Amino acid sequence: MSAFEQAQKDVKTLTQRPDNNAMLALYAHFKQATAGDAQGERPGMFDLVGRAKYDAWSALQGMTREDAETSYIKKVESLMAAEK
Repeated sequence: MSAFEQAQKDVKTLTQRPDNNAMLALYAHFKQATAGDAQGERPGMFDLVGRAKYDAWSALQGMTREDAETSYIKKVESLMAAEK
Protein backbone atom coordinates (compact mmCIF):
# COMPACT_ATOMS: atom_id res chain seq x y z
CA MET A 1 0.00 0.00 0.00
CA SER A 2 1.33 3.42 -0.93
CA ALA A 3 1.60 6.30 1.53
CA PHE A 4 -1.18 8.07 -0.42
CA GLU A 5 -3.51 5.09 -0.03
CA GLN A 6 -2.65 4.87 3.67
CA ALA A 7 -3.41 8.57 4.12
CA GLN A 8 -6.84 8.02 2.52
CA LYS A 9 -7.55 5.35 5.14
CA ASP A 10 -6.06 7.39 7.99
CA VAL A 11 -8.21 10.45 7.27
CA LYS A 12 -11.31 8.34 7.86
CA THR A 13 -10.12 7.54 11.40
CA LEU A 14 -10.10 11.17 12.56
CA THR A 15 -12.33 11.62 15.59
CA GLN A 16 -13.18 15.23 14.76
CA ARG A 17 -14.27 16.54 11.39
CA PRO A 18 -11.65 18.95 10.01
CA ASP A 19 -12.72 22.55 9.42
CA ASN A 20 -14.02 23.58 6.00
CA ASN A 21 -10.67 24.93 4.81
CA ALA A 22 -8.93 21.66 5.67
CA MET A 23 -11.70 19.67 3.98
CA LEU A 24 -11.37 21.77 0.82
CA ALA A 25 -7.59 21.32 0.82
CA LEU A 26 -7.96 17.55 1.21
CA TYR A 27 -10.56 17.42 -1.55
CA ALA A 28 -8.55 19.56 -3.96
CA HIS A 29 -5.30 17.65 -3.45
CA PHE A 30 -7.09 14.30 -3.75
CA LYS A 31 -8.77 15.34 -7.01
CA GLN A 32 -5.53 16.78 -8.42
CA ALA A 33 -3.69 13.55 -7.54
CA THR A 34 -6.34 11.25 -8.97
CA ALA A 35 -7.90 13.20 -11.86
CA GLY A 36 -5.37 15.90 -12.79
CA ASP A 37 -6.32 19.49 -13.53
CA ALA A 38 -9.89 20.62 -12.88
CA GLN A 39 -12.30 19.68 -15.63
CA GLY A 40 -15.80 20.63 -16.58
CA GLU A 41 -17.66 23.83 -15.97
CA ARG A 42 -17.56 25.80 -12.75
CA PRO A 43 -20.79 25.19 -10.81
CA GLY A 44 -23.34 27.99 -10.75
CA MET A 45 -23.58 30.62 -8.07
CA PHE A 46 -26.36 28.79 -6.22
CA ASP A 47 -24.22 25.67 -5.75
CA LEU A 48 -21.98 27.15 -3.06
CA VAL A 49 -20.39 23.88 -1.96
CA GLY A 50 -19.76 22.66 -5.50
CA ARG A 51 -18.33 26.02 -6.46
CA ALA A 52 -15.98 26.11 -3.46
CA LYS A 53 -14.78 22.58 -4.20
CA TYR A 54 -14.23 23.38 -7.88
CA ASP A 55 -12.37 26.61 -7.06
CA ALA A 56 -10.08 24.84 -4.57
CA TRP A 57 -9.29 22.13 -7.13
CA SER A 58 -8.84 24.64 -9.95
CA ALA A 59 -6.35 26.60 -7.83
CA LEU A 60 -3.99 23.62 -8.05
CA GLN A 61 -3.89 23.75 -11.87
CA GLY A 62 -0.55 22.43 -13.14
CA MET A 63 0.45 20.70 -9.89
CA THR A 64 1.94 17.27 -10.58
CA ARG A 65 0.31 14.11 -9.33
CA GLU A 66 3.27 13.41 -7.05
CA ASP A 67 3.18 16.90 -5.50
CA ALA A 68 -0.57 16.63 -4.94
CA GLU A 69 -0.18 13.23 -3.27
CA THR A 70 2.62 14.56 -1.05
CA SER A 71 0.56 17.59 -0.02
CA TYR A 72 -2.44 15.36 0.74
CA ILE A 73 -0.32 13.04 2.89
CA LYS A 74 1.20 15.97 4.81
CA LYS A 75 -2.24 17.49 5.43
CA VAL A 76 -3.59 14.18 6.80
CA GLU A 77 -0.52 13.77 9.00
CA SER A 78 -0.93 17.29 10.41
CA LEU A 79 -4.63 16.67 11.13
CA MET A 80 -3.82 13.40 12.89
CA ALA A 81 -1.04 15.02 14.92
CA ALA A 82 -3.42 17.80 16.00
CA GLU A 83 -5.74 15.20 17.52
CA LYS A 84 -3.06 13.78 19.80
